[in-house]
Amino acid sequence: MILPFIAVAGGLALLVWSADRFVDGAASTSRRLGVSPLLVGMLVIGFGTSAPEMLVSSLAAWQGNPGLALGNAYGSNIVNIGLILGLMAVISPLAVHSDVVRRELPLLIGVTLLSAVLMWGGVVGRAEGMLLLVLLGTLISFSIWQARRSQADSLARETEEKLATYPMSLRAGVFWTLTGLALLVVSSRVLVWGAIEIAVAFGVSDLIIGLTVVAIGTSLPELASAFSALRKGEHDLVVGNVVGSNLFNTLAVVGIAAVITPIGVGAEVLLRDWSMMAVMTLLMAVFAIGWKGRPGRINRLEGAALLALYVGYTVFLARLVMQGTGSA
Repeated sequence: MILPFIAVAGGLALLVWSADRFVDGAASTSRRLGVSPLLVGMLVIGFGTSAPEMLVSSLAAWQGNPGLALGNAYGSNIVNIGLILGLMAVISPLAVHSDVVRRELPLLIGVTLLSAVLMWGGVVGRAEGMLLLVLLGTLISFSIWQARRSQADSLARETEEKLATYPMSLRAGVFWTLTGLALLVVSSRVLVWGAIEIAVAFGVSDLIIGLTVVAIGTSLPELASAFSALRKGEHDLVVGNVVGSNLFNTLAVVGIAAVITPIGVGAEVLLRDWSMMAVMTLLMAVFAIGWKGRPGRINRLEGAALLALYVGYTVFLARLVMQGTGSA
């Protein structure tokens, strides 16, 4: 029984390291090839930090554990907003200046509401998965169009500063992109195997494992990126990474997993997990967009509220496991 725990710990450590190398390599390579800083910030970094969730969830679905895939995607969204964004705002209030970030927040709310509609029948099938992927393609096209019109956005400036901090040659960028991706695949396989073994041994559903241990682990690249950006005062990059990652999780991670194998959705997912994700998403949008002359800003009190929601939700899940209802 020790081996699965070692697999989870080792898999998570390698996953975090390889994801960091992959994102840095991909971002540097994109910039060297002439991709605009704004597009790098919106897609390569924001979506690239979701590579662990995508690989872990795809592998879990391929191995017949779609609950782990769904739990990982929605659990990561909850971690991104409640733990990462909440904690960052408690450390230092986050001022949101980027028009691009503010425009993406309503999109995230719309995608979140759509996910509930798709789950309403109790299953996210292949057709629903394809719809999510088509929407992702539309979103990427919209992001490219947006980047061409908004080159002066503050998110572009902060991305340029981030890339200047870790300069890479084109050869080094390609090397770390490919190496990071290969190690992501290996670490994902190890992590999924360990998580499934632990779930079986303790009688906990793969959904709960995905919502907790795996979700936190696959969100560690976002946490590392957020800390790095916060130290440099790059607040738009902190919020932008969370928004981009959550869009990718909801569309690509769930979409790919559903195309691989239909995902059964219990009533508790909508009532408990999706509801928490939706409430956090709405609060983040209200805080970050700003209303009636109030500038977009997530202050310490608002960050503490998001963090408290996350802690309360996690404690609730832990009690379910302790009471023996984690397999429900």
